[in-house]
Amino acid sequence: MNDLLRAIILGVVEGLTEFLPVSSTGHMILVMPWIGIDYRADVFWNDVFNFFIQSGAILAVVLYFWRRLWRLTFHPPASGWREHILVKLAVAMLPAAVLGVLLDDFMKAHLMTEPVVAAALILGGAAILAIERFAGPGRHADAGTIPLRVAFLIGLIQCLAMVPGTSRSGATIMGALALGMTPAAAAEFSFFLSIPTLVGASLLSVVKGDVQPQQVELLAAGFITSFVVAWVVVAAFMRFIRTHRFTGFAIYRILVGAAVLAGMAWSRPAAG
Repeated sequence: MNDLLRAIILGVVEGLTEFLPVSSTGHMILVMPWIGIDYRADVFWNDVFNFFIQSGAILAVVLYFWRRLWRLTFHPPASGWREHILVKLAVAMLPAAVLGVLLDDFMKAHLMTEPVVAAALILGGAAILAIERFAGPGRHADAGTIPLRVAFLIGLIQCLAMVPGTSRSGATIMGALALGMTPAAAAEFSFFLSIPTLVGASLLSVVKGDVQPQQVELLAAGFITSFVVAWVVVAAFMRFIRTHRFTGFAIYRILVGAAVLAGMAWSRPAAG
């Protein structure tokens, strides 16, 4: 398999999973060995490509929500700087921005492994089931009018997604539900928060990475593919959550995580 095809496949995986509560990074780690990439050793694919192509998915969010973002930015529903959506996003992004810079190298060195992904998928699936079971109907129905305190708490919860397999969108959406937001408002704020968070991660990966001229084509292919696929997924997901629960995603996570652990146990050489 050539590298261009690998880039396209990973772009599809990124676009499909970035905004669903199933973990895009976790799926990347699971898929890469199947297409001949050693994610533990290949710096370009693991440290640069995987993070850069998130910006393609982010562009899809910006274009899908641009009218809504324009109204919230230039015609906010409430007065006062503390109530502005950009302030809330900045406050929500701050915890992950600080911890991301401090722990970036540690996470890539120690957490980007299949056992970590499998465990996070299973635990995250269980958390989704629990939150759906006990969360109330939601008193915050508009992502643009949530209190600043709620935005900050969602930002803290987003830090859980630094563990591969947790899912940034899953953590923020379910955290928002637990904090009293409706599913549609929770998803919308999660998508808005993904813009500065993932753009920052993408830029950091390129700055810290040593991209060669021949690799620019691969980055472009992954970017375009993730953009197109993410656009379709975001549109479908926003329709889906208005009439469906997250139970299916939870079950999927648990099954995939269990399958990964079972596969690792099966392939482990017998002692003695």
